[in-house]
Amino acid sequence: MPPLTIGIGAGERGEKVLEGALSSGIRSGITIYTAADRLVSPSPGVTYQVSPEPEEQMIADLADGRIAAAVRGTLPANKTLSLLKRASGVETLLRAALLETPGGEKFLLAPVGVDEGWTVDQRIELANRAQTLAAKCGLKTKVGILSGGRFGDTGRHPEVDRSLADAELVARVTGGEHYQILIEEAVRDCGVIIAPDGISGNLIFRTLVFLGSGRGHGAPVLNIGRIFVDTSRATPDYANALRLAESLLK
Repeated sequence: MPPLTIGIGAGERGEKVLEGALSSGIRSGITIYTAADRLVSPSPGVTYQVSPEPEEQMIADLADGRIAAAVRGTLPANKTLSLLKRASGVETLLRAALLETPGGEKFLLAPVGVDEGWTVDQRIELANRAQTLAAKCGLKTKVGILSGGRFGDTGRHPEVDRSLADAELVARVTGGEHYQILIEEAVRDCGVIIAPDGISGNLIFRTLVFLGSGRGHGAPVLNIGRIFVDTSRATPDYANALRLAESLLK
């Protein structure tokens, strides 16, 4: 394989992965990991690894350095991410999604996994790691912390009070700014947005990308020693994630 090769998984909707690989325009080689022989066709810059367990093959090749970076593509999330956790020796994967508004404003959003960001400590770690990634991506490095209401909502519900207090603490520790529930102001000012928890972060991501005409460029894993860009199987185009993976290699 070439010195710089990026792997991408093709499970369901594998044709979209091949289309993204061919339209990505990246200089790195691309290896598509798939169990479907029908996807294999001669394509410039693209090689194939056909395996009955493509997620196992791709994660093993990433861990052993046979590929320089990996994109999940359309491989199943649970199995692929579980294999990545085991290979990386971590209990939890921390991700930040690179998003773009219809107006072209880019920012990193975390947490975006429903099992991420449920403690103050996790959100502090996400903020710090995402800020480092923002600098590498040429984004603003200011961190905006979101909560479940405005200060004037204090007392309306215990969960709102807790969310406001937690966000104040995360902002104080990280040097970020607490924007309360005003995500529209945070996105205007900040390159990193920290949602109150993984469920709300996932909803923000899906609302922007699938309902609001925004774009998702993939979600790099922040706390492992290899480059892995997570993607949603509902993503319409995987070229952006391949471009992001290559930019992180540089």
